[in-house]
Amino acid sequence: MARAYSRRVSSAQTHREHLAARRRQQRLRTAAILGTLGLLVAIVAFLAIRDAVNQPGERVPDMGNQHIQEGEASPLAYNSTPPTSGPHYGGLAEWGVHSQPVPDELVVHNLEDGGVAIWYDCPDGCDELVNQLASVTDNYREGVLLAPYPGMDSQIALTAWTRIDKFDTFDEQRITRFINAYLGDDHHVRQ
Repeated sequence: MARAYSRRVSSAQTHREHLAARRRQQRLRTAAILGTLGLLVAIVAFLAIRDAVNQPGERVPDMGNQHIQEGEASPLAYNSTPPTSGPHYGGLAEWGVHSQPVPDELVVHNLEDGGVAIWYDCPDGCDELVNQLASVTDNYREGVLLAPYPGMDSQIALTAWTRIDKFDTFDEQRITRFINAYLGDDHHVRQ
């Protein structure tokens, strides 16, 4: 009889030990999965922050991409000068060099399509600067436009969708870095 009891105790004890070992394995597996997920989230967050910090220009809040009738003025005041997003026409401004100002509502669509605009403001004229900016613009077959923008608070501004960089002296490396960072980055809302 003692032997049967001993076997039952031994069998029950073995069963309890087996269950405890299985629970430990499950806890270890759960900890490993949670640790891996935590590491992945940390890596994604690090990369997003690093990319945001390393991106040229200043971030401007997105005003959406509502289309308005050609010839109609934007129903909203843009949140940057020149604008970087917001209401715009369905058509595009021609890529390349413009000698006259181009309507904001036209260029914003270019930005939405992944284009970059180079603006300049020279009330007293600045042929040398315009030639330098045109030379950079000409390096890109399409996707970049250059135009005057009277009334800016800087001599040069670069815009892409929700990004702006303003400065007063020609800096080809800075301009090229901005263009290469944002050129081709389409911002149409997918449905």
